[in-house]
Amino acid sequence: MALRRILNPSSLAVIGGGAWCAEVISQAQKFGFDGDIWPVHPKAEQVGGIRAFASIEDLPRAADVAFVGINRHASVSAVSALSAAGAGGAVCFASGFTEARAEDDQAADLQAQLIAAAGDMPILGPNCYGFINGLSRTAVWPDQHGMKPVERGVAILTQSSNIAINMTMQRRALPLAFMLTCGNQAQTHQAEIASALLDDDRITAIGVHIEGFGDLRIWEALAQKAHARGVPVIALKMGRSDHAQAATISHTASLAGGDAGAQAFLDRLGIARLDDIPSFLECLKLLHVTGRLDGNGLGMISCSGGEASLSADMAEGRDLHFPPLTEGQRTALRAALGPMVALANPLDYHTYIWRDTDAMTRAWSSLTGPDKALTMTIVDYPHTDPTDWECATQAVLNCVERTGRPFAMTATLPELMPEPIAQRLLDGGVVPFAGLHEALAAIEAAARPLPTPSEPVLLPSEASADQVLTEAEAKASLAAFGLPVPRSVVVKAVDADQVGLDLSGPFAVKGVGLAHKSEHNAVRLGVPASDLLEAAYAIGTDEVLIEEMADGAVAELLVGVTRDPAHGFVLTLGAGGILTEILRDTVSLLIPSSRGALKEAMNRLACIPLLAGYRGKPAADKDAILDAVDAVQNYVIANAATVEEVEINPLICTANGAVAVDALIRKASS
Repeated sequence: MALRRILNPSSLAVIGGGAWCAEVISQAQKFGFDGDIWPVHPKAEQVGGIRAFASIEDLPRAADVAFVGINRHASVSAVSALSAAGAGGAVCFASGFTEARAEDDQAADLQAQLIAAAGDMPILGPNCYGFINGLSRTAVWPDQHGMKPVERGVAILTQSSNIAINMTMQRRALPLAFMLTCGNQAQTHQAEIASALLDDDRITAIGVHIEGFGDLRIWEALAQKAHARGVPVIALKMGRSDHAQAATISHTASLAGGDAGAQAFLDRLGIARLDDIPSFLECLKLLHVTGRLDGNGLGMISCSGGEASLSADMAEGRDLHFPPLTEGQRTALRAALGPMVALANPLDYHTYIWRDTDAMTRAWSSLTGPDKALTMTIVDYPHTDPTDWECATQAVLNCVERTGRPFAMTATLPELMPEPIAQRLLDGGVVPFAGLHEALAAIEAAARPLPTPSEPVLLPSEASADQVLTEAEAKASLAAFGLPVPRSVVVKAVDADQVGLDLSGPFAVKGVGLAHKSEHNAVRLGVPASDLLEAAYAIGTDEVLIEEMADGAVAELLVGVTRDPAHGFVLTLGAGGILTEILRDTVSLLIPSSRGALKEAMNRLACIPLLAGYRGKPAADKDAILDAVDAVQNYVIANAATVEEVEINPLICTANGAVAVDALIRKASS
């Protein structure tokens, strides 16, 4: 869908005559829009001080963009008229569409009518404020905002108009080139708009505030285009607290939670995720100045031991590290700082050289290097009189000019990075971070490497699961795709002592028909052949599964898959066995995942030392583990139309293989 005309208009029609519409006209004029503005109202002579046209058909020509500021029912007719007239697109302000389904059972039908009325004409919303284009001085916006015209900058797209207003009011020197609200995305998808913005070379980075992804294929296309253009995309994704696991029965589902699929999808796309608005804005600022960072090494400088310790502690647990100083750096630092400073990274350079701009420049520049993706100095500017801090401002500007390496100035408190100074730093190629927490979150996100290109995610079906396979049935189904399972037999409990001689003991004896057998005390392990009948009677089920015990375990893993209607099939790897939910050591990916991606994910588990061989124990056969995971993936791909959940727990990992000793499958019967 062509969006260039609506996003870069030379004419604006404003449909309606209320206060919101008058404000659209006012904001367009205040922002310097130099195109035609045409109010449309059937009775008013003027709207916002401009002569009004009685109808859309009376306009001098088809408008490039129209703000439709009338009630929801009238909006459908107006959009139809705009489309028929050949307008470039419309912003639909009215609410009461799909977002109101809980209160109005006709809301979804009305939104469908709106889409049909638009035809091929792009519409934003409904239930949205519109957009502000700082590159072309265009505001199609019914409220005040804090944006300024810019030559280049970042774009933000959000589903929340209120959050959009708040972000335009930022005082962080972030150059906002575009702010756009998507509303219900009835017709034009958030990712489609972001993709269109990638065609403008003045957009340096894109931030998306996402409530839900919708069409996954559009997001995949956006990520591919962004990577090709070299424009980073980051996300503020809502929904970490949503679990919605009422219908699940596996450990996998409770461990993964409702957000695992969203995180796995973002990881797959190479879209870094921030958890709060300040960090989101600071990351966009960093990306505007430096683009993606070329590693996660960080150089840290302060004139306070307390700040050095604080920054090191706050970086703990993040995917960041402080490379040690080289001999060359030590020599240069010693020459600049003298003998009284302990040299380290993070560096407390004390205040011996404060006000000596040249010495500060030499010292700070010395900490840069190819092993440090970014070097950061901590300076909080007093709001009383920052004159004495001019030496620091000039020194950091000198560092960027001298080294050409990414450099940041960070205030530990956001309010102690004055906007005029932040703007000066930004203009000189320095990242002016407002807040230490925000800075570290931004650096971690910008340093995340892009993933290896992958296949499109496997889309989930809408089938409802209505059957749970027995353990024996589940194992047989998975074994057909190459998953190793123990030799076994299902017999009546009364016939347990008649197990064929082709099985070798000791045995595992399990009740048949129970999802969580251990919770029902329906598992007996290490049972000799002579005790099979007694064990079977003690379990209490009509039938029992008798199988050979797997021995030589190095570690136990969980391999599980859940169907996520919003994101595909979530594949979870984790520590397995009876402590699965206590340890909660898991990683999640989406199906299909490559062998390399599976290996990388497995290596992120906290239990990986067990697989590598712990305290003299043999290492597990990692290739066999990956083969087992591939077998589960292949089963899911072949049964995507019906499968809901698959779980292997535990997968017994040995020095020369991997075997699934318990399996669960929940699926639709057809």
